[in-house]
Amino acid sequence: MGGDRRIPVGVLGATGSVGQRFVQLLHRHPWFRVAAVTASERSEGKRYGDAVRWVQNEPLASEIAELPVLPTAPGLDVKVAFSALDSGVAGSAETEFAESGVMVFSNAKNHRMDPDVPLLVPEVNPDHLALLEKQSFPKGGGIVTNPNCSTIGLVIPLRALHEAFGVNRVHVVTLQALSGAGLPGVASMEIMDNVVPFIDGEEEKLETETRKILGLLNGQGVEDAEIVVSAQCTRVPVLDGHLEMVSIGLDRPATPEEAMEVMASFRGVPQEMELPSAPKRPVHLLSGKDHPQPRLHRDTEGGMAVSVGRVRPCPLLDLRMAILSHNTIRGAAGGALLCAELALAQGWVPGMSGPGREQTLTRRR
Repeated sequence: MGGDRRIPVGVLGATGSVGQRFVQLLHRHPWFRVAAVTASERSEGKRYGDAVRWVQNEPLASEIAELPVLPTAPGLDVKVAFSALDSGVAGSAETEFAESGVMVFSNAKNHRMDPDVPLLVPEVNPDHLALLEKQSFPKGGGIVTNPNCSTIGLVIPLRALHEAFGVNRVHVVTLQALSGAGLPGVASMEIMDNVVPFIDGEEEKLETETRKILGLLNGQGVEDAEIVVSAQCTRVPVLDGHLEMVSIGLDRPATPEEAMEVMASFRGVPQEMELPSAPKRPVHLLSGKDHPQPRLHRDTEGGMAVSVGRVRPCPLLDLRMAILSHNTIRGAAGGALLCAELALAQGWVPGMSGPGREQTLTRRR
């Protein structure tokens, strides 16, 4: 790609649902270009276009379709990799890449709760990138994770409320889209005309990840936030978009109007830095009495914004509301991409910066 100054990156696990989202979002990214794709042994050696069952809403780019599918092992000749690997292989594979000098931005669950690994939502806890200093990988390698798809949609509005009023308790019931189950996903005879009131491991992720993300960085690592989270997770017959019905307990009283103002005005470091994937407004407040809805609002700001509606008093806690986010964009590939943009812009990827940026970024050596 002759004059292309974008940073070459790899996509690990590129044939699955989230891997395809990475490929789609990276295709026209101003800082990154897809230079390598990996998948399981049954796909190795094939053209990516032949190996993948492409299910995205726009055609696969021809130049990426021609890439050979490589083994998921170090040696890709890239310094940045995005991991959409299945959790059965992600833990050791991501460690191997980091040990070889690659900065891995992972959507897998394996390293999220490691004490020296940032569990990052860039608007919420950008300072947690400092945990990279505690990682001992050689030659500039490292691991940064983004949270579970349902956690991301929850913690963005929670951060705004926590800063303004203090949050102490959260009860959340999720209605999670089919795409969150990956490919081939949930069998049609199990989900048609049905709601499945269980997703393995999902409730535990919401309850523990939220506390780490909203926790405080100290000399030893992250001190979890003292917030009690109770989660009940369901799978519903919706293609994309996780809807969450949430009740929140506050330290200081707030009216629905005050809470809505705080959430609507919330901005973070990605907005200040105008990072390429950052939504202009992380939280959109909706006034419709039956909003948000997945089909209508999941693609707000390219699927990177969270939509909030039905904010009202709660007779058990303090406030209740409906929260919607796009699970494979903001909740997965797009969220990890924003993590990489922030890390790059702040100098955590040695020797690299976003193309066109003036400063030399050498913070982490």
